[in-house]
Amino acid sequence: MIERYTLPAMGNLWTEDYKLQTWLQVEIAVCEAQADLGYIPAEAVAEIKAKAQFDVARVREIEAETRHDVIAFLTNVNEYVGDAGRYIHLGLTSSDMLDTALALQLVASVSELLEQLEDLIHATRSQAQAHRYTIMAGRSHGIHAEPITFGFKVAGWLAELLRHRDRLIRLRETVAVGKISGAVGTYANVDPQVEALTCQKLGLTPDMASTQVISRDIHAEYMQVLALLTASIERVAVEIRNLQRTDVLEVEEYFAKGQKGSSAMPHKRNPIRSERLTGLARVVRGYAMAALENVALWHERDISHSSVERMMLPDASTVTHFMVAELTDLIKNLLVYPENMERNLYCYGGVVFSQRVLLALVDKGLSREDAYRWVQGAAHGAWNQEGGNFRALVEQSPDITAHLSAPEIAECFDAKHHLKHLDTIFQRLGI
Repeated sequence: MIERYTLPAMGNLWTEDYKLQTWLQVEIAVCEAQADLGYIPAEAVAEIKAKAQFDVARVREIEAETRHDVIAFLTNVNEYVGDAGRYIHLGLTSSDMLDTALALQLVASVSELLEQLEDLIHATRSQAQAHRYTIMAGRSHGIHAEPITFGFKVAGWLAELLRHRDRLIRLRETVAVGKISGAVGTYANVDPQVEALTCQKLGLTPDMASTQVISRDIHAEYMQVLALLTASIERVAVEIRNLQRTDVLEVEEYFAKGQKGSSAMPHKRNPIRSERLTGLARVVRGYAMAALENVALWHERDISHSSVERMMLPDASTVTHFMVAELTDLIKNLLVYPENMERNLYCYGGVVFSQRVLLALVDKGLSREDAYRWVQGAAHGAWNQEGGNFRALVEQSPDITAHLSAPEIAECFDAKHHLKHLDTIFQRLGI
């Protein structure tokens, strides 16, 4: 078995050179397996391993005439190997090599994603811990709801990323499938033991029942996991965009010295990185649909999937990797403004504490209907009114003050009440 050809960046895993390296890796592994089983001479395999190489430009030159990429590749390799080259690709069909080599690319791609995702998980965990008790307004429907902390919000992102890590770990096993079963997958011209040994050498598992290709549900699953991961990245990006709005400004993307936000308006500081992530998530989702459509091929195979995958897999893999890296840097350098969070929390006199007042009245034995009506009246009286103050209206309400003392009302407006079970959530996340 030859050493795996590795390169540092995701994009390099999808270059023509790397792809052809995996092709050669598979072909040599097959030759080794056939020699182990006595089908071809061991001396020929030694010669193949010593001489086998390729030239990308030459492969392209041959393909321009043959209109067949695998034949062009094999022709070029045999130009280096000579007579021993007749044992290369013996009993195989093109998809044996193509799909098995693609599995190597997918495994390497998932490993790259996992490595980058670990950095994102670390950055997210650090922000969650740093702002564990940074109080802010929770929102539903875009409207103030009840107090939370920014760390709690980020902890939700972290939980999602941890699930994606688990998905990627499972995915790495799912895509690690090879096939050396010949035309239409019947092993008519290649021993199933050759497949078993080849896959063992390559760190793959033989497909349970391949046709002439490995079924594309595996590749569709790869794309669905990437689409899910980028959807979660988009969720974070959209949240940052909303929290950076001028009238909110609770967090902000780092704005570098010399950076410009607008050609016309010098004051602009736009969430361009978050917007970029939002747009790229749409691209990956689009590819996920294409992957689903690749599953239904004619009979034992056609190549309608091939043209899609030549674009989809390199693009989606490199875009997803970029998105994870981009969000990592964004979160590491995110500007957080606790003073603005506090200001927003208490706008209109702390209407976010309305449920606490409601429950305090119910605890006094009042009907929920009466309590709700009184509290809602005070809240709506303050809502969107210049100088509106919910707490002041509560303290001035004869209906409410007949049942709640001043200290009891003050207790309703203590934000710390909403933090009492926060540690439970953080403990689940190991923070």
